[in-house]
Amino acid sequence: MSNHTIAYSILELALTPEGSTIKETLNNSLVVAKEAESLQYTRYWFAEHHNSDHIGSTAPSLLIGYVAENTSTLRVGSGGIMLPNHSPLIIAEQFGTLAHLYPDRIDLGLGRAPGTDRPTAQAIRSDFMEAAQYFPEEVAKIQQYFSSDNQFSKVRAPIAEGTDVPLYILGSSTDSAHLAAKKGLPYAFASHFASTHLLNALAIYRREFQASEVLSEPYTIAGVNVLIADTDEEAERLFTTLIRMFLGVLTGSKQALQPPTEMTEELRELLNHPTLNQMLKYSFVGSKATVKKQIKGFLEETQVNELIAVSTSYALEDRLKSITLFAEVMREINEEKGQVVL
Repeated sequence: MSNHTIAYSILELALTPEGSTIKETLNNSLVVAKEAESLQYTRYWFAEHHNSDHIGSTAPSLLIGYVAENTSTLRVGSGGIMLPNHSPLIIAEQFGTLAHLYPDRIDLGLGRAPGTDRPTAQAIRSDFMEAAQYFPEEVAKIQQYFSSDNQFSKVRAPIAEGTDVPLYILGSSTDSAHLAAKKGLPYAFASHFASTHLLNALAIYRREFQASEVLSEPYTIAGVNVLIADTDEEAERLFTTLIRMFLGVLTGSKQALQPPTEMTEELRELLNHPTLNQMLKYSFVGSKATVKKQIKGFLEETQVNELIAVSTSYALEDRLKSITLFAEVMREINEEKGQVVL
């Protein structure tokens, strides 16, 4: 394991549990964010999803403002804005506005995928497929709108020009690794559901990385699923909610988060199915001691700079406990490496 401090953050999907409302879910997102701030998490990112009855993170820029307004030190951002869904000019204006309201706290993670099904993507933007194909050029437009030099252009986003909004390139395959490396931008990989290409993508990014004005050396973030409880058995029970959620994704069943159950033999068999097993490969579930060992192994293997955790729980109190214990795990790992986080 490298000797640099490993940052730890949270990726928020705003998943709605069965029997709860979207408003309750979004309010709970703020509860989690406030707790994350007190636990010294680095950032709190909202994902972008559409056409789901049970996902509240459909408008990340609005939720970023909601959380940033009610916290004071936590970095808040998008993980990510699915850029082909949007006009780069409008995104620059939105995040430029956020940067003025909450200086030095706003991140802009950019992804290429639609965050939804194809018909919905086309309803969002009729030329979605073309926009996705020109993702590098769309990222370049974002960079231009944020540049102070853009004041001399005919098309401007004055509220964004010269503001400090770090860009991050998101990916779930190797394509974006090349782009992030070429532009010298930090790279975040969605290994919490797309594990297959993680190591190859990281290798490409590091090998091809070109230093830029914003980054002198590679910076990598990996998404992981984390569920920590008092015992391995209790964490495994809580994990059944996530298993059922992913099973719903694979079968097209759009259900709210289901209450946890005992881990049955049927669920174990489902978890061992090659597709589901691959999707949940980087899921660290168990007691604090168990997960700490798993996390240390993952860090040894990947050498990433930061972990961004998804802690999917049916009950808010279980999620809060999990992120508390995960923060303890990360502090202990950093302290053991001689990198005490103050």
